[in-house]
Amino acid sequence: MTQADFLKAPFAAPTPLPEAEISGPRRFFNRELSWLAFNWRVLDEASNPTVPLLERLRFLSISATNLDEFYTVRVAGLRALRRNGNAVLSEDGHNPAEQLVLIHENTRRLLQKQQSVLNTLKKEMEAQGICILTRSKLTLRDLKHLEEYFLNKVFPILSPLAIDPAHPFPFIPNTGFSLALELERLSDHRPLKALLPVPQQVARFVPLPGKPGEHRFLPLEELLLLHLGMLFPGYTDRGHCTFRVLRDSDLEVEDEAEDLVREFETALKRRRRGEVIRLKMSAGAPDNMRALIMEELGVTEDEVVEIKGLLGIADVKELVLSSRADLLWPPFTPRVPERVQDHEGDLFAAIRQKDMLLHHPYETFDLVIRFLEQAARDPNVLAIKQTLYRTSWDSPIVSALCEAAEAGKSVTALVELKARFDEAANIRQSRRLERAGAHVVYGFINYKTHAKISTVVRREGENLVTYTHYGTGNYHPITARIYTDLSFFTCDAALGRDATKVFNYLSGYVQPEGLENLSIAPISMKSRLLSMIAAEAEHARAGRPAEIWAKMNSVIEPDVIDALYAASQAGVKISLVVRGICGLRPGIKGLSENIRVKSIVGRFLEHSRIVCFGSGHGLPSQQARVFISSADWMGRNLTRRVETLVEITNDTVKAQIVSQIMAANLADEAQSWVLQADGTYLRELQARDGKLFNCHRFFMENPSLSGRGTAGAKDVPKLATTKD
Repeated sequence: MTQADFLKAPFAAPTPLPEAEISGPRRFFNRELSWLAFNWRVLDEASNPTVPLLERLRFLSISATNLDEFYTVRVAGLRALRRNGNAVLSEDGHNPAEQLVLIHENTRRLLQKQQSVLNTLKKEMEAQGICILTRSKLTLRDLKHLEEYFLNKVFPILSPLAIDPAHPFPFIPNTGFSLALELERLSDHRPLKALLPVPQQVARFVPLPGKPGEHRFLPLEELLLLHLGMLFPGYTDRGHCTFRVLRDSDLEVEDEAEDLVREFETALKRRRRGEVIRLKMSAGAPDNMRALIMEELGVTEDEVVEIKGLLGIADVKELVLSSRADLLWPPFTPRVPERVQDHEGDLFAAIRQKDMLLHHPYETFDLVIRFLEQAARDPNVLAIKQTLYRTSWDSPIVSALCEAAEAGKSVTALVELKARFDEAANIRQSRRLERAGAHVVYGFINYKTHAKISTVVRREGENLVTYTHYGTGNYHPITARIYTDLSFFTCDAALGRDATKVFNYLSGYVQPEGLENLSIAPISMKSRLLSMIAAEAEHARAGRPAEIWAKMNSVIEPDVIDALYAASQAGVKISLVVRGICGLRPGIKGLSENIRVKSIVGRFLEHSRIVCFGSGHGLPSQQARVFISSADWMGRNLTRRVETLVEITNDTVKAQIVSQIMAANLADEAQSWVLQADGTYLRELQARDGKLFNCHRFFMENPSLSGRGTAGAKDVPKLATTKD
């Protein structure tokens, strides 16, 4: 099935498979390989001619960063299982050792492709006056400039390290990048082995003087090699290589830790010293130096990857030059909904008028910040409660909470210390909040709190009114510029009570009872989802229209996938937009012929989680049941995290989600990859009418879809709501 077929004939020609594959482990795709397939799609954007040149370079950098994190977390976990003799099979029937073989084979090809893409991009960049040079291409003017740059900005922070019995091999931290040198003293030809860590505190690409409009750069390691004589006077270079280390970055925290903050601070220090899981080394390294590095770092041959090209490709993000706007995405300014403007920026008045949905980044995330800033300064606001999973280092949301606490309001902040790679930032934010007088709680040791909730309690006359924000993404003003997410504001009393019960659960461990419009993991969300999927199957068996539309980042939870398979077999038409990992195999006869899956990879990172059930009326329909969520369909989200699944009952907001947001995502062609029964993703870049529908461009170019709630399905291309 190609992209053009996705909506017009999505459930035709199912692939036949033997019964053993339909009922056994082969009915699932491997989680790790599915993630790698996603990263291949990210890398493909670096070769997409419709993407501006420097944005393509950014996609290349993202693919490299993604792969590093994948190895330091997922591969590290599999290696630990293999080392401990754990032979538990994955859902698709592979033990840890088998998965590692498949991963390494795939990633070696991926690394080669990254270098190939970089070489292509370098040529295109040179044509645009952006050049990455080597030492051999430098002019006398360059050399003079570089000597001054080296002495003033690099030399003071370098630490050349000899390696001999008196100088043991130094510790190389996670993502540490170093030069390994074989030197010879000129006076007596005495050899010296040495390491020169490449400092991460300075730019990886050193700017060189150039003509107007010209941008020339030299990699930092080339600068160091150029000035070895200053670092090792009296020695000459007889051989060298570069290498980069990745270490196990998963944290282990004691379940009975008396002080969770101190325990995490200790664990963060351990992360830097985690076991080496991958060693990348430049091709052509001297044999004895290669052997020494491997021995000292404790890695085996299958954990070493030789790179012909640039190590640390993630650093090319430095070359995404803001001064070259002609090579970047056209500028885009998020909109402020008309209803907020009508109320002169008073968010409480706008929410009182009607529930409000914001679609980020098309509609500004600043309103979420303003919601809390307005609450902090409003004398009628008595209390604020807020979850914080990931946020920026200098968070305006934390600043607003601190201001509210200092003003004497009751402020409770649930700070999740276990947000991977943001632990240090969250510890810093928690201490800042405590100093301001806020109540800071950390939730559960065994569960991460991933729910996105904020409540503001305001005195209005003789009543207390709870204003609630439910989100699908983090309270992070920087990532909100590039992540597509939903913010739902309401002063509905039932949703306010539900939110309050969740906060009581997080702060007092009191399991909530009587939730009205909300389901939460790990208590009731999974069972609610399974029940709704089963109900849709019953509609199909009864001959009523039966459809499920869902959008999220990952689908791998086996019980949910099996429920979708059962619904498909009952006749439910299921359309999934899954950006990343998908363990479900679509389009298989007798198993999933009524399921179609696509992935959207484009200018913005698809992050919102939406689930729509036709409820016997089909989709789109005002009778549909519509939910937004903080959770993907993964085991960790449904059983090991605190997550929210919020039912949307407001007709206007339901129409926005189903007939606009979901319909446009399903209609997208330009950025979509369609998952096949064999696990491959197909993409069509040629439009028969000369233009492919792009949902990101559609939302940027159309007037505010939330505004006063006046926009409807007519604003979305017909293709989006075509019925089969």
